[in-house]
Amino acid sequence: MNQSTRKLCVILGAGGHASVLLEAMLLQSSEFEFVVLDSNENLHGKEMLGVPIVGDDSLIPGLTRQGDTRFVIGVGGSGNTNPRQRLYERALSSGLLPLSVLHPSAICSSTAILGEGVQLLAGCIVNAGAKIGVNTIVNSGAVVEHGCQIESHVHVASSATICGDVFVGEGAHIGAGATIKQGIAIGRGAIVGAGSVVIKDIPAGIVAAGVPARYLGDKSQRH
Repeated sequence: MNQSTRKLCVILGAGGHASVLLEAMLLQSSEFEFVVLDSNENLHGKEMLGVPIVGDDSLIPGLTRQGDTRFVIGVGGSGNTNPRQRLYERALSSGLLPLSVLHPSAICSSTAILGEGVQLLAGCIVNAGAKIGVNTIVNSGAVVEHGCQIESHVHVASSATICGDVFVGEGAHIGAGATIKQGIAIGRGAIVGAGSVVIKDIPAGIVAAGVPARYLGDKSQRH
């Protein structure tokens, strides 16, 4: 495809998560021309996997091309998903359109429902009847089992396992390698620590960790 006819995709963030997304998208298709934005001025003028880092988020409004410029959120986050949500909403309000990222090795049931801007990364599995909300990450090797409802702006970190019919509220973070027992509810904005085993519901905004997971306090106390 001629570069002049390719659509533009803006990657918001130039860290490690962004590089994983970019590699997945380069494997997906040659439909897009990419640029990267990041708030770190030391990165401006450099490249990520051969793609230029052209400036910061202030350039977002000027990058819209005929209403068909796409974006992906390249910020991963380790507990606080608010920056991802803020970037997502800013990009939408500027007229950019969300692009979902599905790594070629991700397995997703044909009966799963995916929201806009979803990121399914290498080796993850999303099984029958699962619902994944907008701007949610199912990271490398994570499993979302049948009938789960994962709301918007959630991060299911690498190798986490969410068993059947689990509910995960908006903005929650499920740490790397955590296991959520079937039928559990994880409240809005809750944090489940890496390697935890959750066998009872976690209320909204609560930090929980351990085997089995125990409440460690309110998320607001960590920021």
